[in-house]
This record gives sequence, C-alpha cells and structure tokens, in this order.
Amino acid sequence: MSRPNARRTAGKKPAGQNRPVNQEPDKPGLETRRVATKLLAAVVDAHASLDGLTDPAHGQPNFRALDARDRSLVRAILMSALRHRSTIEALLARRLERPLPANARALSHALHVAAAQILFLDVPDSAAVDLAVTQAKSDPRLARFAGLVNGVLRNLIRVKARALPAALDQTREAPDWFAGRLEAAYGAETTAAILAMHRVEPPVDFTVKEDPQRWAEALGGIVLPTGTVRIARLEAGVDTLPGFEEGAWWVQDTAASLPAKLLGDIAGARVADLCAAPGGKTAQLIHAGADVTAVDLSKSRLKRLAENLTRLRLDAEIVESDIRKFQPDTPFDAILIDAPCSSTGTVRRHPDVPWTKSPEDIEKLAALQRALLDHAVTLVKPGGRIVFSNCSLDRAEGEDMLEAFLAETPDVALDPIQPDEAPGIAAFVTPEGFLRTTPADTLGEDPLARGLDGFFAARLIRQR
Repeated sequence: MSRPNARRTAGKKPAGQNRPVNQEPDKPGLETRRVATKLLAAVVDAHASLDGLTDPAHGQPNFRALDARDRSLVRAILMSALRHRSTIEALLARRLERPLPANARALSHALHVAAAQILFLDVPDSAAVDLAVTQAKSDPRLARFAGLVNGVLRNLIRVKARALPAALDQTREAPDWFAGRLEAAYGAETTAAILAMHRVEPPVDFTVKEDPQRWAEALGGIVLPTGTVRIARLEAGVDTLPGFEEGAWWVQDTAASLPAKLLGDIAGARVADLCAAPGGKTAQLIHAGADVTAVDLSKSRLKRLAENLTRLRLDAEIVESDIRKFQPDTPFDAILIDAPCSSTGTVRRHPDVPWTKSPEDIEKLAALQRALLDHAVTLVKPGGRIVFSNCSLDRAEGEDMLEAFLAETPDVALDPIQPDEAPGIAAFVTPEGFLRTTPADTLGEDPLARGLDGFFAARLIRQR
C-alpha cells in the first residue's frame, strides 16, 4: 500500500510533542508570563533596552507574536518589575530560607515577574501564583523549584499589606553604582527625592503650537509655567486625542522643551539641530521661525522624524550623517546639539536604564559627547550660539564635560543662561549659568506639576 505522505512527514514531530509528557495545553496568560520573564532576563542579564525589546515592529520575536492586549500586559509587568526591582528583591529575599543559587537566574526572573503582579498590578493573586507555578513546572530549568515558587509567592501574598510599605520605606530603587553617583552629585537628600520620583509613573507633557490654556482644557490637564500642557496619564493611544490629526501639539517632556528656548530669537536664522530625531526640538525650532537642518545618524529615526514633521505640518531639511563628518556648505547661525547620553534623567519613563547602563558606559558617552561638541562648534559662524544638552543626571556628561571643554577651547565661551530669560526656568539655572533639572524638581503647587525629566543644558558662543 502506498504511503504518499511518508516523505513529507518524516522527521517531524506531531503537534504538541515538544511539551513534557502529560502536560496540558498552555493556560491562558502563560505565554505572556514566559515572554515577560524572557525579556526581564534580557534587560537585567544582557543589558538590552526595554524599548528595543518591546518595539512592535522590530522587537523580540516572542513579544511581537503576542496580540496587542498581551503585549501591553508584558510591558506593564516589566515596567513594574524594573521600577520596583530593589523592593521586589528585598521582599523575595526575606521569603527565602537561603539565597538562590548563582546559576538560578531564570528562577529569579520568574519570581520577579510574579511578584510584580502581586505587589503592583491589578492581577488576582491566585492567578499570579498559579501561572508562576505552571511556568516553573513546564520549564526544565525550573521544574524542581515549583514548590519553592508556590511557597514564596503565597507567603508574599500573606504579608504584603504590611511588608510592602515597610520595604518601600527601607529600600532604594537603584543599583549601588547609580545611587552612589547621584549622591556624589546631589547629596543624600536630593538623591532620595530623585529615587522616590523614579517609583512614580510620570505624567504626559505636550508642547503646543498655540494657546496652551485651550489645549489644557481640551486634553484635561494643566498649563505649567514653562507653557507645557500636562495631563496625568493617557487613557488611550495618543493618536486618539483631540489635536493629533491636525498637528496642534507633540508629546515632549517639559524639561526636553527647555534647551531649544535657550537659543533666543531665531526667527529667520539658519539653525542646525544635531542628533535631531525623533524631532521634538526640531519642531520647536521650526515653529520659532528658524530655517532648520535636522541631522541624525539613524535612518530609521530620521524616518520617524519626517513622519512627525508631516503630521505637524512643519518642514525642515533632513540630513542623514555622522555629526563628526557633517560639513555644511556655509556655517549656521546657531546650533542645538542634544547629544546621545546615558538617559539617566529619564528613569521615570525608562526604568531599565539603571540596570542596563554602567559607570563605564557613562565615561564612554561623555567622551563621545565631547567629540560631537568639538565638531559642532566648527559648524557655527563666529558670534553664533551653540546650545548643548542631554537627558543625563550625571555630572560627567554635563557640568564636568562642559567645564573641561571650555578650559581647552579658547575660541568658545560660556554664554550664561539668565533666570528670567524664559518662563519657568529660574529654579533650574545654576550659579555657573548652566541649566539643570532633576525628577525631584517641581513646577508649581498643583500635585500634577511635580517632577520632570533630568536635563542638562549649557549655552556657548563661538568668539572667532
């Protein structure tokens, strides 16, 4: 008797044969937890970017294979697990009779994912435990720890009402290197305030083209002293909000909006925005009346910049180039360079940063910033202004780098920022004439006005 399908099926396992013997089909939600555990491991152990891993188009394949609802849940789990990593670590350690083996990283990550749900997310405790135990039983690396997972998490549930507030009071949400550098720069009190703000989900800020009060009312927010419109949170996608389609505003933290304002009156001036993508500062410069050239190394980020400008009905010359090799035909009147950095000022929005960066990364980035600034000042005409900025809290990428640059570059002088030259900035101008914001800063009495990204900015002038 012929067997027409024998060649086609040879060597292939029947569907489901990869599962351990007697294992039931996956429970609803189990794959979501597996993906969350895998991505947490990639962030903590491999120092991968959370934004990169969860990018809908180019992110981690298992994440992209989930439906939209499950992708949102994975991100929520990871944001909580990273935002409260030190607290979760402390609470889990107290539930264990002895520390986990050094080679049990997968177990540690699975426990963190489940604990994040139990402590910080609106997930039924029983479901979090059940899925964590099922995940352990189905993973050859974790199967022998299934009983431990069950016991630790059930213990955590019993004590969380009293243990969580105490742990939050006693724990700093940062690795030691990160907290130590903050203390060296800002002192213990300000560092504690910064780390406390890192636990809080940030509001959403908008830069609006015209009439901030009108858009504050339309979006359900307030107007900050800087002119930024702020709302507490997004209830749906940003593209569903009034004003999106007509390009009336763009999302931009109020701290990120300050550097472009430091160039002063730029109406009619030729201005280069270096490291321009995704384009918030580019949009500000265009809206202020400048003839803008937006330069960035990344083709994909420039594509996003172009899409953003199209929505906003704004035009700029867009150039894909390494800034260190960029040579315009004629010098610019002014330059804004928002340089690549460690992003330690954006931990409220990117809680993976302290766990993916290191002091060595900061030193390398500071060296890159210096190289970019060295070249940037050659692109502006004598008498032209240069504003250098980044979203790092670290002095090595801000004050220290700028002071060394000025000491070694006689053709460039500091053009000190004045407290009264732009609305809302007075509290952020340092005695040296730099601008420095931290997440612990506030912009008014309204509780919604608390907090902003950490930013550094300095204004320079090319003398000859």
